[in-house]
Amino acid sequence: MPEEPEIIQQPRLWQDNGWTARVLKNEDDDGWAVAMIKDGEPEPALIGPWTMGRDKKNPKPLDNTAFNTLVKTASEFVRRQEQQLHASLHQSITVTAGTARVTVSLDIVPDEDNPYGTLSAHDDAGESLAEVRVAASFKLSRNSAIAWADKQFKQPG
Repeated sequence: MPEEPEIIQQPRLWQDNGWTARVLKNEDDDGWAVAMIKDGEPEPALIGPWTMGRDKKNPKPLDNTAFNTLVKTASEFVRRQEQQLHASLHQSITVTAGTARVTVSLDIVPDEDNPYGTLSAHDDAGESLAEVRVAASFKLSRNSAIAWADKQFKQPG
């Protein structure tokens, strides 16, 4: 049976629901910052300013309401990052090539040593027309998709 994650609720450290909020001294000024770290991740997903306490010297203590707000904000930030990454790695455009409608897709594989892309074409029925490997730097545009289709889907130059 998997071990239940520990719940920590301290003034400067709050851990629950797969997230850790850690209040830190802001290195750039006299203020405080809060880092939101998703369980299992080496780096914070989000770092933002944190409110001073009543004494104007120490940070305001974390509480359940603040933590839940931070979790929601950090989760939305991570989701937007994932959507942007997906959009940059998976592109698709539909063009008319001759008299046929063709959907051309570019899928980038961001391998650290050898990144590459796969350029593919499908007809309106979803049947595969072609698939070739291209450089990760290949730019998919309306013009490049039409040019590839006009060359009978031969390897782009």
